[in-house]
Amino acid sequence: KAFLKSETVDGFTTKQQQEDQRAKRSHHCPHCEEIFPFLSKLKIHLKMHTGEKPYSCSDCGKCFTTSTDLKLHQRTHTGEKPYSCSDCGASFSHLGTLKTHQRIHTGEKPYSCSDCGKCFTTSTDLKVHQRTHTGEKPYSCSDCGKCFTTSTYLKVHQRTHTGEKPYSCSDCGKKFKTSKELKVHQRTHTGEKPFFCSDCGASFSHLGTLKTHQRIHTGEKPYSCSDCGTSFSQLSHLKSHERKHTGEKPYICSDCGKCFKTSTELKVHQRTHTGEKPYYCSDCGTSFSKFSHLKTHERIHTGEKPYPYVCSDCGKCFTTSTHLKVHQRTHTGEKPYYCSDCGTSFSQLSHLKSHEPPSQTILQVKRYWAAVVTCDLQL
Repeated sequence: KAFLKSETVDGFTTKQQQEDQRAKRSHHCPHCEEIFPFLSKLKIHLKMHTGEKPYSCSDCGKCFTTSTDLKLHQRTHTGEKPYSCSDCGASFSHLGTLKTHQRIHTGEKPYSCSDCGKCFTTSTDLKVHQRTHTGEKPYSCSDCGKCFTTSTYLKVHQRTHTGEKPYSCSDCGKKFKTSKELKVHQRTHTGEKPFFCSDCGASFSHLGTLKTHQRIHTGEKPYSCSDCGTSFSQLSHLKSHERKHTGEKPYICSDCGKCFKTSTELKVHQRTHTGEKPYYCSDCGTSFSKFSHLKTHERIHTGEKPYPYVCSDCGKCFTTSTHLKVHQRTHTGEKPYYCSDCGTSFSQLSHLKSHEPPSQTILQVKRYWAAVVTCDLQL
């Protein structure tokens, strides 16, 4: 106690003296509450308030508040990367970037979210994550007003307005809005399928495709039809199904004007015009426009019954499970297709279509294409 109270003991300063000296050396910013131990640090800080940037780059003219910031920037022009990772050899222009990178090897995630406990390698990643809790979206699009959590997301979004696609494939020249989209596309050339199913070992080029596939094993069908309650494992399947209720057929054949519920149905139909038959029999070389037709044909070579789908009620056989399913409605009495005008129900969609008068939209489309064909013939 006597030691702490005395001003000096054998030439050493007391704890109180050290605190007093520290206070004398403290430099307060007049604009904010920041305190600096050195006057030089305060002077640098003050430039943030004044906007002063006395150091300019001789290559591009960009200005900076400190000579250190300028020096770091100049490496973007020189390509200098003096900081190397001892684990993998990757090099960096900033020491801070190297330290952040090294956390990949160490697994260190020093920044934790106070709301959910999730940890991050950088304070920036944490700050962006916290916006999922606060709902903050500080970056807004000047074209449509849509808001985003990061400037990167905004920049990518703005390309939907500008049409900019800065990332091009070196193999086929196709262009993309983001480097991620390009990377995924390049797998179509390399054949890379980095995502594996732990249940059956099937591999996929897209993480989303793997997640959809895994629903086969889990039986999960998260997408339900609000009209009839039927559930689906994929949103696209639900959208296609809903068109059975609405009668919508948004995909139109440019050759004949025929309309379809899905792009796949349109693609298959267009082969009747192009003559394309992409499915080949490995035994005899016969080609088919539909995969199902190939499968039916292959039964000739395998010796499998040409009508493998048998009705358990009457024994009648069918070439496809779809035909069997339609037939079974004659036993169950199921009639899932309803006329929106009179309520009459039918076991087959084709029967409903025969019953219903064609809509004005379909008539207009057919008349339009008939006129186009007539004009072409006259020319």
